[in-house]
Parts: sequence; C-alpha cells; structure tokens
Amino acid sequence: MRNNLSQLISLSKIEEKLYRPADAYELSRVTRMEHVNTTIVEKPQEGIAIVADRIAKLINRREANGQKTVLSLASGRSMRDLFVELVRLHKEEGLSFKNVVVFGSYEFYPLADSSLGSMAQIQSQLLDHIDILPENVHTFPGDLPKETVFTFCEEYEKAIVEAGGIDVQVLGIGQCGNIAMNEPGTQPNSSTRLVIMDGNSRVDVKSLFGNVAQVPTCAITLGVETILQAKEVILLAFGQHKASIVQQAIEEVANAACPASYLQLHKNASFVLDLEAANKLTRINHPWKVTNCEWTDQLVRRAVVWLCEQTKKPILKLTNKDYNDFGLSELITKFESAYKCNIKVFNDLQHTITGWPGGKPNADDTNRPERAKPFPKDIVIFSPHPDDDVISMGGTFQRLIKQGHNVHVAYETSGCIAVCDEEVVRFMDFMKGYKLMHLPEDQVIEKKYDEYMNFFHNEKVGDNDTREILNLKALIRRGEATAACRYMGLPTDHIHFLNLPFYETGTIKKGPLSQADVDIVKALLEEVKPQEIFAAGDLADPHGTHRVCLDAVLAALDELKHTAAWDEWLKDCRIWMYRGAWMEWEMDLVEMAVPMSPEELRSKRNAILRHASQMESAPFLGDDERLFWQRAEDRNHDTAKMYSDLGLAEYEAIEAFVQYHIL
Repeated sequence: MRNNLSQLISLSKIEEKLYRPADAYELSRVTRMEHVNTTIVEKPQEGIAIVADRIAKLINRREANGQKTVLSLASGRSMRDLFVELVRLHKEEGLSFKNVVVFGSYEFYPLADSSLGSMAQIQSQLLDHIDILPENVHTFPGDLPKETVFTFCEEYEKAIVEAGGIDVQVLGIGQCGNIAMNEPGTQPNSSTRLVIMDGNSRVDVKSLFGNVAQVPTCAITLGVETILQAKEVILLAFGQHKASIVQQAIEEVANAACPASYLQLHKNASFVLDLEAANKLTRINHPWKVTNCEWTDQLVRRAVVWLCEQTKKPILKLTNKDYNDFGLSELITKFESAYKCNIKVFNDLQHTITGWPGGKPNADDTNRPERAKPFPKDIVIFSPHPDDDVISMGGTFQRLIKQGHNVHVAYETSGCIAVCDEEVVRFMDFMKGYKLMHLPEDQVIEKKYDEYMNFFHNEKVGDNDTREILNLKALIRRGEATAACRYMGLPTDHIHFLNLPFYETGTIKKGPLSQADVDIVKALLEEVKPQEIFAAGDLADPHGTHRVCLDAVLAALDELKHTAAWDEWLKDCRIWMYRGAWMEWEMDLVEMAVPMSPEELRSKRNAILRHASQMESAPFLGDDERLFWQRAEDRNHDTAKMYSDLGLAEYEAIEAFVQYHIL
C-alpha cells in the first residue's frame, strides 16, 4: 500500500466541507457563547492524542515528585480510543502506571454478568495491558447486596479522599446530557449513589447487552459534586450524533436538564470535540453571531436559510430590515441590497432541484447538478448495509434505472448482526416444512433445526452467534436485498455483495478498516469504471459502520487516482453522498435535490418493506420508535417542506445529495 491507511483516509476533506465554514479555525478563539473551555479538532484521533498526552505528562510529573496520580475513568467508545492511545504510550514510550490510582466512574446494577460491566471494559481495554498495581484499582461491584450499596458508596467517597482526591476525571456525554450515570434532574450537590437509569441512557448502552430489555435498570455512579471536586475534568465527545447535546452543555446556562452543563461551574473543566460534535456550536454553525465572517457562497446560503426560519418568510420576501434586525447587515453591504442577496440564494437552491439525477440527455446542463453526457452512465451505488440504498435514496435509485442508466448496487457489509434469532427460526421452520413435503432421505434439516434451536434456547446475554448462524443471517439479508432490487427493476447480475472483512467479526464491535477492505472496493470500481458514484455520507450513524464504509470508498478512490484509472475514467466521475435514516443534509450543503411524486414515494416504501427482517424486530432501530420506512418518508417530506417554505416549488418528497470532490 502506498501510505499508511489512516494517513490515506485523512487526505479526505469531507469533514472540512460538511462541518465547518472556511474560517472555522480562525473562529477558534471566538467563544463568546461558550461557558466552558472547549477545544475543537478536525479528527477524533487528534483530540485523543491531546488528552492522552495531557494525562501522560501529569503522571510523569507527579511520579518525578514521588506522588501518585488519581484518575477517574468511564467506559464507552470515546474512552476506548483513549485507552488504546494510553496503552500505546505505555508500550512504545515507556509510560508507567505503577504510581497511578484508578477509580471507576459508574457501574451497572444489578449486574448478573460482570463481563458486561463498565469496569470490565476498562479492565480489558486498558488495565490488562499496563503495569498498574491491582490494589490501586477501585470500582463498584455490580453484584453488591442492595442493603450494602449505601455504605459502599460512602466508603468509595472516603477512598477517593484518602487517595488525595481525583486529579483528572475523564468523561463522555450521553445523549440526554448525562455524565457518568447522573441523569437529567440530578442536582449539582449529588454524591455517589444508586440511581435508576432513564430510557435514553439504557438505549445508549444497549449494544453491550444485546437489547434494551437486558440492560440493568440501575447504576451506581459518582455524584456530580464528586466529579466537580476533581482537580481537572475532561469531557470527550466525537461524532455528529453528539452535536445537539454538546451545544446544550456548552452554551446553555448550567441546568439540571443537562447534567454535563454543570461542568461550566468547574474552574478547570474542558470539552474536547471533533468538528462533527462541535457542529452546532455558534462559532461553527452561526459564526455571524459572534464575529465578522468570510462570506463564502455556502455560508451565505446557511445565513439566509436561517434568517427565513427566524422570520417565517420565504427567501424572496426578506427585507433589508430583516437582515439588519437579525445581525446580518454584512450581507446587505456585500450584495448592496436584500433583493440581490435573495435572488442569489434563491437561484442557487433552484438549481439544486433536478428530476434527472443521472443527467438529462440533449439538455443544457449549465445549471444542472449532473452532466447531460455521457448518457447512459455506468453508476455504482454503495450501500453500507443491505437496505441503506432503498432507505436513503430509493426514489433516486428507481429514477436512475427508469431513465436508462447502467446501475450497479454494491452492498458493503452482510448486515448479519442486525437479524434477530427469530428470523432464522422462521426460515428454518419453512425449510423443515419443505422437507416434509418432499420427504428427502437425509436428515440434515432436522439436525440443523435442533442444533440452532438448542443454541438459541441456551444463549446467554453477551454470547456471540456461531459463524454458521451468522452466515444464515447474512443469507436472509442478501435475499431481502435481492428482492428489493428486483422490485426496483435492477438485473440481479448488477447486485454485488462485497462482505467487507472489517464487519465480519460476529460482534457489534467491528475491526479496523484494512487494505483488504479497500482492495475489494477498488476491484469493483475498476470493473465497472463508473461515471457516477453514490455513497453513504451519513457520518452520524451511531454504530460507526457507515463511516468505515465511506472511508473504504474514499481510500479506494485515493489509490486509483494515482493509476491509469484517473485519465481513463476517474477524473470525469461524479461522486454524490446521501444520508440514511438518521438525518438529512443541512440546506446550505445540498447540491442535488431529487423530487419524488406520491407514487414514487409509495414505490420506495414498498422496496424498503422487502427488508422484512428490519421491521419491528430489528435489534438496531435505536430510540426512535418509527420504522425505517417511516423515518425515510418523514425525512423526505421534511426536505420537500423546507424547499417549499423557502418559496421554491412544492413537492411531495425530496431526496438530497452532496457532491464529494476528489482532491
């Protein structure tokens, strides 16, 4: 491979385009709206490196003075990446933890299986790989007798005091703003105690236990007051799914509805965020509120769309007074009048709308998102899971086929872990019935049926499926994807199941992206030589699979641009990114909007419904009670309404896309 893979992927400027204006880093000191020290980095790895280095320097400094360092640690995805870096510092740079004392921040309760606990994660991801002394590790046992919990919490707080107090408290942030397991409603004077976990917190950790029903109802947690007594508090938050709650914690007045906001009361607390998690902070999202701006076309569009939302007016009805009243007088100066600014933004948005996502043949394409030629185009749609294609761009998918393009769909992962055991039983029941009808001589079906039923009956929380069962689940999803494509009119020989290796761990935790993954994607691209690519840019996917799949595509493209493929086909290839069931692109980012009629939207729904295993019983529907087809329709309706509210044409539904440019 030409470069280290992580370096290769870092060449992508996707986040730069999607999550910040051109002058975001120049705004890094404009923190008028922020009530706590906040560091924003481009990539999570940069934030992890900053925090790990800060901890390492403290450990070395205190050890040189003959003192211990007391850390309080939580578990979770951000913490896992921090632990990886601390282990690296230990093994490669000699960082010793012999003089470090660790206190766990919380533990689930009651915990029948200790291997699923918060402390078990810290143990397996960090403590087992460093030279910390066992007697220096303190945690909450998840199997304490209930009558002893109160006394244990008191003793735990005394142990912290006896250790000299917490030097560094490292935290993540939950979707409801909880720190450790301090839920909304917690008061700032709360101490270490047993708490009842609310629904959002249980959903946050359900991946550890398989489903929400298996998540313990309570937790033992450090109190807010205990956390605020630490000498330093660092909160890590990465990913766009954290953006809204991070904005509340940093910019709203400290309040019980968002316990993380209490960190504003600490004199040495800091948030470390990547650009995605910082996306809703005023200095990133609405920089004109805090400073003079460099008014790029994208930022102008964002400001005008925001102004329409504030005034409840369509674009062409905005006045000079509206701009002045809402702090956008700079745009009046730039464009000379509200009218000229309005026309500019209105036309920009109008030109994003097209009924020809593959380009309209024999038409003037000057102001169209996609080129008229070549026609028809060879097109590849990359789908991270076997249903993201129809959920996210089912209308556009059908339109491309009906308009005569040579469409290929590539399912990057098998999606096997998102199939419930009951689906396997249902198919095995069918096979058993089929066998009885035809009376074959062998007894394979009965044997396998009994084997699988016995496995499911004895399966415990945290157990992994066998490879054979995972293959069956993958086969179920493959069949559903094929049925959906067949319904859309796609030839079956244009369906590609890539089964990228990073996904095939059999567990929720996936492997890292490898060269093997990139090579598979690259081989398909070299085979099809597409003039147009659609890929999932849904970086808010809470399970991370979409990001890795996008990285695989971008890394493959980066390698191909240094080969003959560049002049042969790649330099003329357009790459469009769609979003999934979780959210839609912001209006200032949209570069192609494909409208759908009521009939087309109904057809898209029918394609999604072919994925029967992903309906009510799918294990990863999240905390949104709507089914995937409902989320998709609501999102497409909302996008159409947004265009209508801005004064553009009124459509039933719209799918939106952002173009990615190869550097």
